[in-house]
This record gives sequence, C-alpha cells and structure tokens, in this order.
Amino acid sequence: MSAGMPLASVKSQIFESVLGFLPDWVQITVLALIVLAVVASWGVKIKRKIAYRRAVRNGQPIHAAAQHGQGSGADHLGQYAPPRQGSGADHLGASAPRPSGADFLGAHAPRPRQGDGPA
Repeated sequence: MSAGMPLASVKSQIFESVLGFLPDWVQITVLALIVLAVVASWGVKIKRKIAYRRAVRNGQPIHAAAQHGQGSGADHLGQYAPPRQGSGADHLGASAPRPSGADFLGAHAPRPRQGDGPA
C-alpha cells in the first residue's frame, strides 16, 4: 500500500487541511451544516417523490410548469413557434402527414434525399 497510491482523494485532503486550521467550534459548525444540507436535500427529494406518486394515483397532471402558469418554451417564440396541435382545425380527421422540424425551417431546410418519401 505504500507504493505511492494516495488513500484519500485530493479534495478530501484539501478539505481536511482547511478544517484543521479552524477552531473546533467552527469545524463542528461546518460539518453540521454540511450534514444538514445533505439531509435537507434527501427530504426535498422524498417529498417530491411522494407528491409525484400522489398525483399519479389521483390522476392529476404531473407537469409542474403547466400548474404554475409557466407554459412551454414555444410560448416565448412568438411568430416562430410551430402551430399548436390542440387547435380544432388540426384534428378534423384529415390524414395529413405529421410535420417534422424541417418543415419549420423554410428555405434553410436540408433537401430530401432521393428515394426518401414521406414516412
């Protein structure tokens, strides 16, 4: 084991050396705050997981952005946004091909290869 292989990582050695120069009460406070942050992050994670499971079980919408009125990224694109799929004219039973991302590029869209038809 004494072949030059460090037993601890460089980060942990720096952390221990910085804490070693501080008074005991500061060391204990810093370690307690780190432990508190880890436990709090676990608590938030568990709380979100429980809320997600309750929403799924009750049939509520899961996406939080829609509940808080943030909308989607397409709402901020203005005239460059693709047409919404929820509009009434889109769903009249017509068998129109589904638009792709290249349909919105206009003259900048890549040319289709020969033999590639609409899928």
